Amino acid sequence: MASVSLLDEIASFQNLEEYRQLHWVGSFEEYLEIVRKNPKVCRTAFQRLYDMILSHGSEEYLDSRKRIIRYRFFDDEPHGGMDAIYGLDIPLQRLVNVFRSAAQEYGTEKRIILLHGPVGAAKSTIVRLLKKGMEEYSRTPEGALYTYEWHLPEEMRAISGGQEVFPCPMHEEPLRLVPEGWREKAFEKLGIWDNPYVPRVRGDLDPACRMIFRELLAQYQGDWSKVIQHVRVKRLLLSEKDRIGIGTFQPKDEKNQDSTELTGDINYRKIAIYGSDSDPRAFNFDGEFNIANRGIVEFIEILKLDVAFLYDLLGATQEHKIKPKKFAQTDIDEVIIGHTNEPEYRKLLNNEYMEALRDRTVKIDVPYITRWSEEIKIYKKDFNRRRILDRHIAPHTVEMAAMWAVLSRLEDPKKHDLTLLQKLKLYDGKTLPGYTQDNIKELRKETQREGMFGISPRYIQDKISNALVSDKVGRTINPFLVLNELEAGLKTHSLMTSEEERKRCRELLSVVKQEYEDIVKHEVQRAISADEDSIIKLCGNYIDNVKAYTQREKVKNKYTGQYEEPDERMMRSIEEKIDIPESRKDDFRREIMNYIGALALEGKQFEYNTNDRLRKALELKLFEDQKDTIKLTSLVSNVVDKETQQKIDIVKQRMIRDYGYDEESATDVLQFVASIFARGDSRGTTG
Repeated sequence: MASVSLLDEIASFQNLEEYRQLHWVGSFEEYLEIVRKNPKVCRTAFQRLYDMILSHGSEEYLDSRKRIIRYRFFDDEPHGGMDAIYGLDIPLQRLVNVFRSAAQEYGTEKRIILLHGPVGAAKSTIVRLLKKGMEEYSRTPEGALYTYEWHLPEEMRAISGGQEVFPCPMHEEPLRLVPEGWREKAFEKLGIWDNPYVPRVRGDLDPACRMIFRELLAQYQGDWSKVIQHVRVKRLLLSEKDRIGIGTFQPKDEKNQDSTELTGDINYRKIAIYGSDSDPRAFNFDGEFNIANRGIVEFIEILKLDVAFLYDLLGATQEHKIKPKKFAQTDIDEVIIGHTNEPEYRKLLNNEYMEALRDRTVKIDVPYITRWSEEIKIYKKDFNRRRILDRHIAPHTVEMAAMWAVLSRLEDPKKHDLTLLQKLKLYDGKTLPGYTQDNIKELRKETQREGMFGISPRYIQDKISNALVSDKVGRTINPFLVLNELEAGLKTHSLMTSEEERKRCRELLSVVKQEYEDIVKHEVQRAISADEDSIIKLCGNYIDNVKAYTQREKVKNKYTGQYEEPDERMMRSIEEKIDIPESRKDDFRREIMNYIGALALEGKQFEYNTNDRLRKALELKLFEDQKDTIKLTSLVSNVVDKETQQKIDIVKQRMIRDYGYDEESATDVLQFVASIFARGDSRGTTG
């Protein structure tokens, strides 16, 4: 038996049946039968785009009592989240609502969709996802669409310039071959008119196909049925690389801009053959509007377009028509989406000559992320153990960089008792005494430009990369190394226009460093106590006593079965850990009970770690109870007895096991925390 060749092995990966389906070719009559079974093949570009997004599914959730729909399409799951969009569910919901309105033809299909926001806010990524999604959807049975080509015998090839097969240059919907004058009656008779798809097949053929159609009609003395025998319908696969149904336009400098890049240009070599520059056979229908027909066209930095382009853009948007040189208005069906930064948009607002463009624009603000946990996901996608093999990124490194980025984008709270860091945590779903979901909603409403300024994710990514390739560090990259890189880069940051901005960013770095100190201090404390069951038990005991205290009841002693007064000494020993004074203990206890009640109303269960202040108090209490078993401050003096070293090694192993440290970073953190304790920090001193 002959062995399988290498070529055969490679060929075995090919799906021939799928290839045949994707490259289906048939007669116009066969296509009518396809339409009869599935009118969706005739969808407009907006209908297809909206259906494509919905095909990936969606889910609803509440954010500050506001119902948000998250569209899974933007998770980019088929590609492992390579272009996933994080923390922008609200802007994306607004964008999809525009697509939905356009799909229903409520008016937005006649508008330019403009994504507006600061640099690095994922505007380009959103459009890239949409283009990629349209390409892949066109290859599925649900997203199938069709176009046609002319097949001419030898004696008729002069009509097509000598070509036996003349593909429709603008990939038009085959149903346009039925003349508009009797299109409705014909489709009603065929039973394919009563749906939201076929009636939206409007407009005439492009100039090249119109000429071939007209010449064939003359040859057959007006017999349309004979003309249509020269048509072969074929499956249309959208592809940006092949310039089929997906277009991208990027402005060049003003001297080199030419509107023919949008609407096609004359092929001067063919003028000598056909004798006229207005002959469709001597024209290349290869402008971005031409090739993007049936799909989507992206305008990069759309507001940098020369004024000459704007006339084409306005016509394409409002009338769904373009004007190729020397030809009549030509119908198009495509989604026009652009993106721009703030400076360019401000120019648009101040330019009275651009009023027509402003009036035909639907602006979608795409801000920076203001939710800390979502910002973290951006960097974790690039900087993780799977991708970074020769370096260890210490815990909290990415988180602290993300915290600084988000803080830089937030407006200072108007409530004087609320810090910017507390505001960040509220936005991220953490709880603070005295703040409800309604308060968070108010905090968001009182802002004006939040998320439209601040540090770009690109800056953070660049500085983390700098830290990773630095020769000054060992194998481990820690938060201080990255924060120092971030601060050093402020001097030459191209988008920092004032010393005041730099000063604010440096102050925020100090806030982040202090937060990091608190985090690792408590992490070490937890590693020393390392007994979650004890914390849960302590929390339950505290809550039972607080409940009895606030309701003026007694507590049942689990051991004796007797009812006793609430244990004031135990409650105060916990509350003092977070500086609750005697005069405020009643308020704090009521806050805890109100918080538990509010969670119950939302169907959530109270746990010790759902309230940050109480969690911290419980951990500190448990740590204090166990602190005498280890003298961490001995690390600072480098004089560690064998027994203490063994206990420190146990703590270090817990940090490696539970918190993701390696040997180097765990040692560094323990020494850092020991130095904090040695300074006499009353929250962590071990004596």
